This record gives sequence, structure tokens and C-alpha cells, in this order.
Amino acid sequence: MGIGTPKTVDADRLYRAQLWSADKQFLLRGCFSLLAILFVWAVFYPTRAALPLALWTGAALVMTYIPLRASRARIKTDYVGLSAGSIRWNGFGAALQGTLWALLLVLYGPTAPAAQIMGIWTLTSCLLVGAAVAFSSLPLATLGLLLPIGSASVLLFSSANSNLLASLVGGYVMVLIIASLKHARDFGSQLSATTELAEKSAVVSLLLREYEESAADWLWQTDAARRINGVSPRLAEMLGVATDALEGKPIVQILAGSSWDSGTFAPALHDLAERLKRRESFTNIVIPVEIGGRLRWWELSASPRVDEKGVFQGFRGVGSDVTAQRESADKIAQLARFDPLTNLPNRLQLAEALGQAIESVEKWHTRCAFLMVDLDRFKAVNDTLGHQIGDALLEQVATRLRDVCGDAGMCGRIGGDEFAVVIREIGDTLHVEQLAVAIINHLSQPYEVENNLLYIGASVGSAIGPKDGRTAETLIRSADLALYRSKEEGGGKHFRYEPQLHVHAEERRTLEIALRQALERDQLHLAYQPVVNTRTGAIDGFEALVRWTHPEMGPISPARFVPVAEDARLIGPIGEWVLRTACEEAMRWPRDVRVAVNVSAEQLGNPSFVATVVSALAQSGLPAHRLELEVTESVFMREGNGAAQVLEQLIGLGIRLSLDDFGTGYSSLGYLSRTKFSTIKIDRSFVVGAARDNPESLAIIRAVVALAESLGMTTTAEGVETEVEVELVNRLGCNKIQGFYYGRPMPAEEARILFGRGKVSAVA
Repeated sequence: MGIGTPKTVDADRLYRAQLWSADKQFLLRGCFSLLAILFVWAVFYPTRAALPLALWTGAALVMTYIPLRASRARIKTDYVGLSAGSIRWNGFGAALQGTLWALLLVLYGPTAPAAQIMGIWTLTSCLLVGAAVAFSSLPLATLGLLLPIGSASVLLFSSANSNLLASLVGGYVMVLIIASLKHARDFGSQLSATTELAEKSAVVSLLLREYEESAADWLWQTDAARRINGVSPRLAEMLGVATDALEGKPIVQILAGSSWDSGTFAPALHDLAERLKRRESFTNIVIPVEIGGRLRWWELSASPRVDEKGVFQGFRGVGSDVTAQRESADKIAQLARFDPLTNLPNRLQLAEALGQAIESVEKWHTRCAFLMVDLDRFKAVNDTLGHQIGDALLEQVATRLRDVCGDAGMCGRIGGDEFAVVIREIGDTLHVEQLAVAIINHLSQPYEVENNLLYIGASVGSAIGPKDGRTAETLIRSADLALYRSKEEGGGKHFRYEPQLHVHAEERRTLEIALRQALERDQLHLAYQPVVNTRTGAIDGFEALVRWTHPEMGPISPARFVPVAEDARLIGPIGEWVLRTACEEAMRWPRDVRVAVNVSAEQLGNPSFVATVVSALAQSGLPAHRLELEVTESVFMREGNGAAQVLEQLIGLGIRLSLDDFGTGYSSLGYLSRTKFSTIKIDRSFVVGAARDNPESLAIIRAVVALAESLGMTTTAEGVETEVEVELVNRLGCNKIQGFYYGRPMPAEEARILFGRGKVSAVA
């Protein structure tokens, strides 16, 4: 229309095409206009005054001349300087012309006799059709002519009391308008398509020119006998021979190279030869080509050539060297299916191999096996010596695992320090047991990595298909459960999957969900066990012990839910709740009574743990010297020096530290020299052994007591239940006693009652 900016085609191109389509008929339009004016004189001059008719004729001649002059000027200047305004002025001129003709109908039509009305309508209908044709590419000009003339024609027949003819004329005009607008839209669409095609053709021409100039690939063609002809210099350069040496040779022979004489072609070359024989088009066939003793990869595409009579002339195509892409794809495929560190099959390839083994088992009614291998104490190597040493150790582990498995099965790395073995077929489950034991023994031998002598172990869990799983996922899960059992038993062992392991895993999952809800619903509570001074018989403090009573499952032992809490990373929030609750309760006790709270390695590894302890003391008002935190030796093994630094900060706050279960773990005297513990707790197992006159237990207790006295620490004997054990630990010099003899873990209310008794008597 010239009202807005076109979106689908260049505006200048559109304006030029629109105006040129109308201007090329400017002489025909001029002649038609003159004939129409003469026709008006022939119809109205005998019965009308000459002056008004002459004035109208003058205006008509002017309105005819101006557009014709503008058309001629545009053609002469080759349509330079066009804009949307040119379209609008053209439409305005057409509207003036249409108004002038409509004025003739309005002035002379109502009073004209029937013969004149029919004559003027004949002329008007010709004008309408001529305008629709002449300005078909200019919708604004078409509307400018059709609307005034059409409206005047309708009024003409309405004034003559011919409503039917008026309606017919109105419909006729509307059809012309709609047809003109549709044609104008088609004109724009065609122009847009033509422009787009021209642009694409220009791009294609540019690309072909760049392709020919860059010579990145090459063109090739054959005759009807599949012999190469018109050899391109680029093709000869790629093959390293002269163009004359290639002319007339069979293309298959050229591509086959040294294998031509033996006839042992690559499958892709056989496929190419068959397609050439059948005269079929082909695209992107990748074939190996030997050039100068080195294997290259070429990608070929071609189509058959025929002459104007349809006679086959040979093939013409394009080729390119895709060696770099092929090597890159091979490397990506290698990375996708092999572990980059150990070069063993990765999880994906192991799962595929296991799936294939299960399919074979189902088909031939045999058995397969899947073994999961986890390294023991590997994390300690990473933590102490760094990941570089750890990676080098994993490479040696992979070599040993590959050696011990041999052809027995596919071994691979799942991730981290986890490996796996797929045995496609087993005749006897004893073979799985023997292989698992061999893996454990082989991987447990010492390693030498960069002048470091390293000792690790291995745990193995196995599952047999289809008994333990009919899919790769279920078989892997079963082996994982068996491996978990092996790790629970201390590692260095092999366990086969048993159905109860799944039941146990489901119980743990159920317990974990319930434990999360227990923490949210305040189902946990604390019990307090007294710690008694052996000399005075008075209560020195209480150890706060977490307990859980589930609404449906009833009381749940800490031995069951604490390991679940550790695995589910819930020990942190539970430990914080225990700490805050115990500090608040201790404020209700006498000022000389302390409260002891167990702290896990995970809590000590939390950077905000010290701040949590300070917050608990501040909120409860408990003095720092009345809080005693109990830790086990395992915290030093898990976190290295980090735990010692946290404990030093706690000691700096005035908090007392107790080393729990001393003698049952790694028992390094270095812990005692680096950290200022207040108390060493002797495990119940030594107390029971000493009560039975076990020499080793007696010696250990005496040694611990002597060590504690020399370091300025006190000793607490745990698990004392009988009078004989009380007398024994007193005689051996222990400072404090904790056990059922003086009281089981009790609610806070019962613990407060004990303070009124002074000394604590034995509990029946």
C-alpha cells in the first residue's frame, strides 16, 4: 500500500516493481483516457450545456496528463529516489481521477435519459475494469479509482429507482476490489519469492566460486566403464601422483591401492563398487584409502550422468579428506566407552556387555556373573598424598585387575575407586568365588608409586544372573548390595548377593525416610547416663545419648539408626539438636555437673561446627567448662589434621574433650600428644576381659591409666555392670565409672532426682 514498511522484501525493490508494472502501460492508459473523454462528449454534448462539460473535460485532460508525465519521468530516470511517498502520491492522483469521473456520474446521471445512462454505465464499467487491470500492482491506486466511481455508480442506479441494478453494480465493484487486492498480494509474494531465489542463487554462485578457488575438496568423474577421466589437479595432488597416471584407470583400482592385487577390499569400497555397477546415486560414503603407506579416510558422493537422449555417460561427484574428522570421532567414541585414566571399559560399556550377557543367558539357559570391586583405604591415599598419586595408583590397580581377570571376563572402571567385572558365562559359582578371592589378594599386595610404598585392600560383591537379576540394572544393584555388605564387615572380603540383603536395604531406606520425619516431627529424645567419681561416689556428669521411639515401630536402637543417619548425612542436624538440647538440660543441674555429648567426624568436618557449639552455649547459658565433647579415634583417620585444628579451637574456648573407645581403633599415641584431651574412656571390652583375669586386658587398662596420669588426664571405665567390675577398676586406678551398675540411660526428669541423693548407689 505504501503505508508501512514491507517485511518480506526490500522496500526499494518493491516500489520499483509496483510502479514499473503500471508505468509500462502509460501510453495505453493515455489513449484509453482520451477515448473515454471523447465518448463522454458523444453521449452528453447533444443534451448538455457545453461550458460545464468543457470545464470537466479540461480537468480530465489535466488529471490524465500529470500521471502520464510522472510515469514517463520515472522510466527516464530508471526509478531513482523512490519511496513510500511515491506510492502514496500515485494513489492520491488515482483518487482524484476517480473523483472526477464520479462527479460526472453524480452531475449528469440522475437526470439523463435511459440511453445516456446505459452509455455512461458502459463507459464506467470499462473504466472500472481498466483501472483494476492497469493498477493491479498498486492497491492504493486501484482503491482510489474504484471506490469513488463504484460508489457513484451505485448512487446513479439507486436514484433511478433500480435497487436491483444498484446492488448488482455494488457487488460488481466489490468483486473487482477484492480481485485487485488479491492480485496485489500475489504480486508482492511473487516478488518476494523471486528476490529470495535470486539471493540464494547468488549465494550458491559465491560458494561454488569459493569452493573452486579454495580447492579444499575435489571433483571427480568417470566414463560409462567406471574409468576415471578429466582428472582434477586436486585429486592427483591428494593421491600424490601425476594427473596423466590416473587418466583412464578404474576408480575402484585407484582407491583400492595395494589391496587391488589381493582383492581384499574394505567393506565400504565393496559398497561403492556395487553402487557404481548399479548406476545408483550415493552420498557421504566413507572409505579407507592408502596413500604413501598411511591410511586416510575419504568421503565420496556422486550421481550418474546422462546425455540429452538419456544414455548413461558415467558418474560425476565430489570427494573430501575426512581423516581428521574420522580420527576425532574415533577418539570421542573411545572416550565414550573407555575410562580415560585406566583405559579400561567404562560404566557404559560394562552395562552393554552385561546386557548382552543376560540376553545370552536367557537364550541358552546358562548363567553369567557381575562383580563389583571397591578399594579399601584408597581415600586415605588421596587425602594424604594427593590426587596425582591416587591416579597413578588407580592405573596400577587397573593393570593388576586386567592381569588377574585375563580372559575370564571383561573388567572395567565404574568411577572413583570402584571397578567391575562381567563374566559372560559361568559353569560353576565356585569360579566366581575363586576369581573374587584372587582379585582381593592381587589388589591387596603393596604398591610402589613415586617412591611411596602404599597398602590398600579390596572388597568384592557379586551377583549371578539370572537368579539375582534378569536385567543389567537389577544385577548391578544386587552386586552393589553385596559389596555394601562386604564393606560393612570391614572390607577385604567377598560376599555374594542374598535376598535378605535387598530386604535389609529396603529396611534401611524405610528407616532413613522415617528418621527424616522423626527429626522434623520431634520424635527424638535424650537419655542421660551418670558418670560417677570412683573416690567420692558423687556424680561428675552425664553422657547425653540420643534415643528414638517411632509411633509405629516403637523404640529403635541407636545401633540401627545411627549408621543410617551417617550414610544419609543426617548425623549433622541430629548432632546439633543433641548438643543444643543437652546444654539446655544441663542448666537445670548443679553447677559442678558436666554434660558429655558425642561428636561425629562429619560434624567436625563442617566448617561451621565451632560456631554451632558457641551458639549452643550462648543460647543455653551453659559455661564452656561444663560441656565435654566425646570423639573417637576415627575422626583423625577421616579428616587428617583438620580434626585436630577444630579440637584445638574448642579447647581454646574452655570446652573439655574426651577420647572415647580408646584402644579399640587405630590407637596412635600421636593423637594424645597433639590434642589436650581431658579424659580417656576405656572400652567395656577391656573391663570385661580384666574382670575375667585376662592378662592382656589388665595390662591395657594399667597402661592407659598410667599414660593418662602422666599426661594429666582422667580415665573413665565404660560399661561397668557388676560390683566385681567396680572393685577392679577402682583397684586399677580409674578415676570415673560409667555403666549399668550406677544407672542405665534415663530421662532428664529421673536424672534430676539423683542430685538429691548425694552419692549414687548401685542400681539393682
